Amino acid sequence: MKLVTAVIKPFKLDDVREALSEIGVQGITVSEVKGFGRQKGHTELYRGAEYVVDFLPKVKIELAIESEQVERVVESITDAARTGKIGDGKIFVRSLEQVIRIRTGEEGVEAI
Repeated sequence: MKLVTAVIKPFKLDDVREALSEIGVQGITVSEVKGFGRQKGHTELYRGAEYVVDFLPKVKIELAIESEQVERVVESITDAARTGKIGDGKIFVRSLEQVIRIRTGEEGVEAI
């Protein structure tokens, strides 16, 4: 099992959700987050004063999947989230040791 975490631009969330749904991914967790990478934030003008916005709004998507699905999931997220501009985001794939469904006690792939 794998845990896939993707940090993307907020306006791409619906596209990514639809792409994942099309390949049969049933559950995702979404969080609003802030951060920066090479993009390094930007400056904004507010009431005549200029200030630096260091952290940019992003959306973090997390999903637990079977190991065999990793390639398709990563490809779907990449295709749906790509704008071709700086700040498109990142995808992280980690091993998932154990998953337990609280309601039923199911474990492993059955709990996903």
